[in-house]
Amino acid sequence: MQLVKQLSIPVIILAAIIGIIFVPAIPQDIHYHNFSDQRSLFGIANCFNVISNIPYLFIGVAGLYVLITRPLLAINQALRYIYMTFFAGVALVSFGSGYYHLSPSNDSLVWDRLPIAISLMAFFTIVLAEFINEQLARKLFLPLIATGLASVIYWYWSETQQQGDLRLYILVQFLPMILIPVILLMYPSRFDNRHYYWLIIACYGLAKLLELGDGAVFGGLGFVSGHSLKHLASALAPYLFYLYLSRRHTV
Repeated sequence: MQLVKQLSIPVIILAAIIGIIFVPAIPQDIHYHNFSDQRSLFGIANCFNVISNIPYLFIGVAGLYVLITRPLLAINQALRYIYMTFFAGVALVSFGSGYYHLSPSNDSLVWDRLPIAISLMAFFTIVLAEFINEQLARKLFLPLIATGLASVIYWYWSETQQQGDLRLYILVQFLPMILIPVILLMYPSRFDNRHYYWLIIACYGLAKLLELGDGAVFGGLGFVSGHSLKHLASALAPYLFYLYLSRRHTV
């Protein structure tokens, strides 16, 4: 069992990297920016896809506030900057995604994806720290953040060269969401109420389903699209993490 625990994560990472190398370059779908709900209200283009990003700002600021004002929060104090990076990234998603949805294009999408990459990599680092090894997490934090940012910059550059390649960004976005459940199942936590992590993963999965069903949801409900609801579902994930940090205790 110990050998399985030691090898499972490296094997998954290696398999994912090898798999993505042998997959042909994946350009951005030309239809990606054609969202089902394009209504303008109050002078705001694509209004509901824009304003549904507001929760990210409040949740990000709330997370930063609790980290700044509660010095006895149940976290490793030496790693507080990683938690702050996560919530700062969440707050920036509000601006980046809102800006993108005002006028969807590859040029504006890059500003949506940069803060998403920051928050995802910071969250994965937090999981590494809380379940596996804090020293390892500290060493990997900057390389993971750099990899996340590089994945977006490389994708955007590849699109400008008419050779669009999303592979690295796909790896950055989905590999942590594969690894985190494995880590939760195989490693203990120093904190109680770890079920919050499973709820966070569920929110992420729901958000992806709503994104894929953008048009179907809008056609069924008529007043809101799957993509707008995707923003709310994905914003629920950092809100749950905010609640978790506020309420948990060391085991």
